[in-house]
Amino acid sequence: MINRKIRLLLVCSVAAIFAPGVAAQNAEADAVGGGSGLDEIVVTAQKRAENVQDVPIAIAAFGGEAIQQRGISDVSQLSSITPSVVLDAGTPFAGSGAALGATIRGIGQNDFAVNVDPGVGVYLDGIYLARTVGANVALPDVERVEVLKGPQGTLFGRNTIGGAINIVTHEPGDEFRFKGSVTTGRFERLDVAGTADIPLSETLKSSITFASNHRDGFVKRVPYTQAGPYVQEPNTLYREVGYDSSSREGGVGDWSLRGKLKWEASSSLKVTVTGDYYKQNTSGLPNIVLDVLDDYPGDFAGPGAPLVPGSALTPGTGYNFAGLYNFCINSTPAQIMGRNAQSICGPRGNELNPSTILPALGSANVDADPSNNRLPYDDRWVSTNWNRSYATGNSFARSKTWGFSGALDWSLSPDITLRSITGYREMEWASGFDGDNSPINFLHVSNSAKQHQFSQEFQLVGDTDKLGGKLNYVLGAYYFSEKGSEDGFVTIGTGLLQIEGPIDVKNRNVSFFGQLDWRVSDLLGFTLGGRYTSEKKAFDARQTDYAGFSYDLFNCPVTVAICPGILGFPDPNDPLRVYPPNTPDRKFHNFSPKFGVQLHPDDDVMVYGSYTMGYKVGGWSTRLQNPTATAPTFDDEKAKTLELGLKSTLLDRRLRFNAAVFRTIYDNIQLLFQRGTNPLIENAGKATIKGAEADLTASINDYLSLTMSAGYLDAKLTEVIGPTGPDSVQLGTSVGARLPKVPKFTFNLSPRVTLPVGAGDAKLVFQGDYTHTSSMWNDAQRTFLLKRPTTDVFNASLTFRSGRNWSVTLGGTNLSNERYVVNGVAQKAGGLVYGSPNRPREWYARLGVEF
Repeated sequence: MINRKIRLLLVCSVAAIFAPGVAAQNAEADAVGGGSGLDEIVVTAQKRAENVQDVPIAIAAFGGEAIQQRGISDVSQLSSITPSVVLDAGTPFAGSGAALGATIRGIGQNDFAVNVDPGVGVYLDGIYLARTVGANVALPDVERVEVLKGPQGTLFGRNTIGGAINIVTHEPGDEFRFKGSVTTGRFERLDVAGTADIPLSETLKSSITFASNHRDGFVKRVPYTQAGPYVQEPNTLYREVGYDSSSREGGVGDWSLRGKLKWEASSSLKVTVTGDYYKQNTSGLPNIVLDVLDDYPGDFAGPGAPLVPGSALTPGTGYNFAGLYNFCINSTPAQIMGRNAQSICGPRGNELNPSTILPALGSANVDADPSNNRLPYDDRWVSTNWNRSYATGNSFARSKTWGFSGALDWSLSPDITLRSITGYREMEWASGFDGDNSPINFLHVSNSAKQHQFSQEFQLVGDTDKLGGKLNYVLGAYYFSEKGSEDGFVTIGTGLLQIEGPIDVKNRNVSFFGQLDWRVSDLLGFTLGGRYTSEKKAFDARQTDYAGFSYDLFNCPVTVAICPGILGFPDPNDPLRVYPPNTPDRKFHNFSPKFGVQLHPDDDVMVYGSYTMGYKVGGWSTRLQNPTATAPTFDDEKAKTLELGLKSTLLDRRLRFNAAVFRTIYDNIQLLFQRGTNPLIENAGKATIKGAEADLTASINDYLSLTMSAGYLDAKLTEVIGPTGPDSVQLGTSVGARLPKVPKFTFNLSPRVTLPVGAGDAKLVFQGDYTHTSSMWNDAQRTFLLKRPTTDVFNASLTFRSGRNWSVTLGGTNLSNERYVVNGVAQKAGGLVYGSPNRPREWYARLGVEF
């Protein structure tokens, strides 16, 4: 008879060969190993506590201990150990890591605006976080994080079309307990965190958690000294949300406080009240310039372009602001007149806003006065060192989020529980970044937002065995309302374009849902569920170009009565406003069903099949440069997923192997497209997403454990709406185009070794992480310079745990020093391609205490 350990190693070897061709569900416990085998993982993915192995959903579950051991401090860092999942701290031109760019199985959202809904829902203790800003939740005191893959529309609602991230924070204990840590590391890192359980009586327990994190930015700003005297305009010359600057970019600076009170009023009634506060104040996300497009064919300064009377451009030849700016400062008055560019190269601003009028750019470098010379915007500003910047403009990220929730669990009978979850949250956020890597005020972006939300959910959770089998059910109703506002400023070409974009939104959602799980026999089970949603959205945008670029472009002054109408400005009372007033409200209705069947050939093996639908609400696009008569809209998305999965616990609970294959029809896809200087959300068409996942967790012996996971995704457009032909290729919407944020292969290998030290309880723990991620497009246009290459990232830590309630950890992240762009924009009309790089190699040391 083959020894059990040998059999286990054989199974692990086979799985290691098999897993990279499939993809993973990755369910992970806090601890593996020991004579009792793998720990059970309890999740609430179906609104009731269950062993993750009994839930017919692809779930990656991470306990608080496992999260801390890996040095994970926020939601975005889970991405590297979760196959088929991309979680980015920040989205294009957000300037702040508080915004979460989340994509699961090829479905998500990569925008931070308050008028755009996420594609992956984030839930904090049962409360839905409606905006991507604030969704990158810090994780100092979590019990666990559950990543649910695939549409979760039945139990979690709209905007969980890609999946849901369910964060469960620490529950107060029955005895006094304190757990804390101090962490230092590269870039002057200093993190402090602590959680205390404080029982107030036999029935009243409390806990409080505090955390503070600081890290200097890894991009250092340096002065540009490779030119003679030149004009350097002050940063305060143009409208911005704020003018805070920093000597570094990409820093971390935040603190948070969370309190939880649990009252066990009786054996049948439990009330939990939670409050939390988070504040961030640091430098903005790092930014690099990958290309300057001042010389691409058809730009304004391109030779030989024919003239059009009355216009500075020839239709169809195109232009960009780098070309415009360079042409103006380097051209003689005769050359400027020959191109009908007197208005563009003349004083910036317009008569309606005298405060915006600035000196002319024309002939600055070719007149007789060298004191007014200006630096050109050209290839010298392409970043050759990703840890250095010549930028001088704003760089800040500030946010405040707070909220409270109340959960009531009332056992109406031993088999029926009524649950109420009430939540209120507020968010304030502001960010600014200098996107041009130069001392020129060429591309400055700043944004601010405010939002508050209220939600109320009722659940009736029960089970019965009176129907010839075990029946579990959840019935519920949900109400959600929110109000939000946003303002943003974009300055391009040293004021040739000066856009402000205020937005107001008001949303209300009502839904009813239910799910039945009927275990007909030991072998067979069925699932039936559905959710009906009704939503009303109100919206107002007041985008304005204070520079009046369209008037300068056609040499038609804003003060001439006929010019606003000729140029198509939508509001005669506000001739600089480009967004039409009086946007009509929109209403959306959806029914998302779920059907499933489960086979249980053994107590520790389940095979399941499911059909689920998901839905993401539609809305309006903003950020216009040119006037329009009708507000641009995008419709709601829908996804239909067929999934076949296996969940198994083998070899006396020493091996857990899960796998799934799926096919999704993804309709009315909302993607972020760059049209000119305008990033717009538009419906791209339909895609088919095919994939496979597998994960393996093994307790090889008392000292060694191993987790492996892998994923395969094939997500391509199959039908296109909107542009076709050459335009569709440029926008990335041709049939067969791969969706953004979709790596074809992902693989993670995490060994853990625990060795006793001495005769006591002291231990030495090694935790390693290797993650392979194949290349992916960062934007819908599939810009090659923004493409994320194939990466192989190594993280590792070594922990000494004493038998005296303290531990010391030494660790490193991105030890392979892989560098890539996390997100970015190819702004050809602006004249540059820019993006945010990932963090370089870092080390850290942590002292932990517990008593």
